[in-house]
Amino acid sequence: MMNSGGIKLWRARMRAAIRRSHPGQAMAEFALVITPCLMLFFGVINFALALYCYDFVCYSAQQAVRYATVHGSTAVTAVTSSSVQSYVHGLVVGVLNTGAMTVTTTWSPNNKPGSVVTVAVTYNYPPLTSLVSSVTIPLTRTAAMVITQ
Repeated sequence: MMNSGGIKLWRARMRAAIRRSHPGQAMAEFALVITPCLMLFFGVINFALALYCYDFVCYSAQQAVRYATVHGSTAVTAVTSSSVQSYVHGLVVGVLNTGAMTVTTTWSPNNKPGSVVTVAVTYNYPPLTSLVSSVTIPLTRTAAMVITQ
């Protein structure tokens, strides 16, 4: 417990500390600290969005090759490269820009059961906070399966 003399001394020291403060110094230190913190923050956001887009690219490639395996030449509706591309665009609509996406479907040797179908999906990811606006990161996933029908 402080006595009245101790409280007066404490108040006097606080007033002296306030008079000695340098408000400009705090503003300069804040500017030096906030810049790397914001760069780190936006870097984490960009990385998370790129990972999210890559997950959708992987998902769409896996689902497209599954779709192609059950729609071989003996199925009721045989699949084509354009129908696989339409299927992928339907999966990612509203999440990824379909204009920046390329879907390539190949059959080895043909579209008959027992053959292998390969679907490659490529998406050009544009980072949110890019220093150069034309820089994109290509995200690619290839999936292959044996045609069953």
